[in-house]
Amino acid sequence: MDTQFDSDVCQLVHRLAHKLDAHVRKVGDDLGITATQVIVLRELTGAITARELATKMFCEPSNVTFVLDRLEKQGLVERRPHPTDRRAKQIVLTPEGKKYRANVLKHLRRDYPLADLDENQRSTLHELLRSLNKVD
Repeated sequence: MDTQFDSDVCQLVHRLAHKLDAHVRKVGDDLGITATQVIVLRELTGAITARELATKMFCEPSNVTFVLDRLEKQGLVERRPHPTDRRAKQIVLTPEGKKYRANVLKHLRRDYPLADLDENQRSTLHELLRSLNKVD
């Protein structure tokens, strides 16, 4: 085991995570919303429960609920009865929310930290990260 190599890799991964986080925060600042709202809107690709969304975001459901409350007040999301679980609600984008999400995604593509990677490099990075995180 090469500890210098491991240290370098950890430092590079941390630096990339910081760049990605800073990018999301800048998009939020540009749009007048929080970074967490940016992430929620990015992750809302279809109907999903708050618990499922929290799992995707690696946070507690109560944190997601707070953000969803704000987005609901803004008219960007709505809670609907879950079709198979009476105890759960599904979160869906409103028509205005779909437009707003498209704008968020457009802003996220600007100055994206991985934009300089070509398709092969992005694919390689994706496969390496999936392998390291044991994601199916």
